[in-house]
Amino acid sequence: MLSAKEERTLPNVDDFRNELAAQIDRATKQGRSHIEVNAGELHRKVGGYPPKIGDSHSMPSCCGAMRDEMVRGRAEIVHQTDSGNAPSLTIRYEIPRPI
Repeated sequence: MLSAKEERTLPNVDDFRNELAAQIDRATKQGRSHIEVNAGELHRKVGGYPPKIGDSHSMPSCCGAMRDEMVRGRAEIVHQTDSGNAPSLTIRYEIPRPI
């Protein structure tokens, strides 16, 4: 069970969705045809990763947000581990994305 402090500081799925949307928006404005997003890098950007010894992380929520975005348009998994929720998960999102 998480402590009250951890519950307040761990990023949630909406935090990851918002940052992912911001990264896709920046790539769109740059005129790129796609963007590759790595779960470890996304989690580091949002915060809470890598966790300090004894702390928790939100990697399953991060990976979930990335997979949720896949259904909105063309996207493919570039790399994943057997668990599917590891920091090495990398997804390529084609741009433009549907609104």
